[in-house]
Amino acid sequence: MSVVRDVPKQLFIGGSWLDAESGRTLSVDNPATGEELCQVADASPADGRRAVEAAVSAQAAWAATPPRVRSEILRRAYDIIIARTEDLALLMTLEMGKPLAEARAEVAYGAEFFRWFSEEAVRIDGGMMTSPDGRNRLLVTRQPVGPCLLITPWNFPLAMGTRKIGPAVAAGCTIVLKPAPQTPLTSLALAEILTEAGLPAGVLNIVTTSDAAGVVEPLLRGGKIRKLSFTGSTQVGRILLAQCADTVIRTSMELGGNAPLIVFDDADLDVAVEGTMVAKMRNMGESCCAANRILVHASVADEFAQRLTARMAALKVGDGTTSGTDVGPLIDLAGRSKAHDLVRDAVKRGATVLTGGELPEGPGCFYPPTVLTGISPDAAIIDSEIFGPVAAIRTFETEDEAVAAANDTEFGLAAYLFTQNLDRALRVAERLESGMIGINTGLVSNPAAPFGGVKQSGLGREGGRVGIDEFLEYKYMAVPVGA
Repeated sequence: MSVVRDVPKQLFIGGSWLDAESGRTLSVDNPATGEELCQVADASPADGRRAVEAAVSAQAAWAATPPRVRSEILRRAYDIIIARTEDLALLMTLEMGKPLAEARAEVAYGAEFFRWFSEEAVRIDGGMMTSPDGRNRLLVTRQPVGPCLLITPWNFPLAMGTRKIGPAVAAGCTIVLKPAPQTPLTSLALAEILTEAGLPAGVLNIVTTSDAAGVVEPLLRGGKIRKLSFTGSTQVGRILLAQCADTVIRTSMELGGNAPLIVFDDADLDVAVEGTMVAKMRNMGESCCAANRILVHASVADEFAQRLTARMAALKVGDGTTSGTDVGPLIDLAGRSKAHDLVRDAVKRGATVLTGGELPEGPGCFYPPTVLTGISPDAAIIDSEIFGPVAAIRTFETEDEAVAAANDTEFGLAAYLFTQNLDRALRVAERLESGMIGINTGLVSNPAAPFGGVKQSGLGREGGRVGIDEFLEYKYMAVPVGA
């Protein structure tokens, strides 16, 4: 297709499109068909070092660029993204699988980070005060932290890029972006858009690679990267944190999730079912903040399960480019196998399948929307991030029991609760060990809100007014003032 053909397939370093030093390429496949879309450059550690050098060389000039100039570049990029919604949505659907309607929604959501941070770029503040003894004036300014390494996942190819690039550009930081090897095309298209918007050479550099560990580790240990922003698994996050320790690199991380969704006995079940569909099925369930453990009060569990099953069973599974498709393929066969293995384990331990649960025949990485009840406490699905369209329902009797079950995890990214009692909503929300909580809604993501988790779900926040803080340092100057 032309949207694939028109995207550059090389590395983007110092404002130029370059082949990998070794000449190697990696395959980008369509998960709906299993067929290859194209080949893109496969960077080596040497290519990674070239990208860092370009970022380092551009840092001083970019930091000195007026905030309004940085702001207007981001705003122009926002306008270009919105104007190219259809092409970008199709590109994401082809390389990642999500239905076109969801891809269009991601374009709007992802573009909004550029608009938001274009506005934050001109609001970077500081301050002045008199020291308590009256002898000094204390001046505080904010400065960019320096060259940043941004590592993005495959599940939201556009939004994960804009959510990191936006604040870095706004703050005056240069960037090396390493997108996921499954979905590099959207990031490469984004580089073209930012260049068209006026971003100077060297401010953004992109390395696509199948050897993430080999490329990333020497960059983190090399002493030139001053900030790492990573979205991915907790397991990989721990490794990266250890590598950052050598040179004390500043980090922000959005890691794994195991989100609970609690439906109390007084919940509006129409609202609860709709919210569960959003929290569970957005992006085919391939989201770190997807509802993973559905906890329903025993008195309404049967009715809730019946309603949810009817909704899930009615979803149309198919190629995301086909009109009417509700659920696209999972990212790859490994992801599908993981979801199916969790379902089989739950059934082996006594769970009942209300819909789905069977591997479909034919090509592609499809898995049917699945609802399970009667989940055993020792089922693997309770402690594993499903990353697929599987809703596992458990019951509870008391509020304390629900909260204890929700918090019984090493993760704390998102949580959801449904109740018509405001006191209960606030009381339970305050007790839940999660960085984000949806109350009577299944959608918490918003560029104007701080996105991130607690416990082993990460460090720092993205988006909102605090999102730019991750890319800024404080500098304090003491100025003696004579009598």
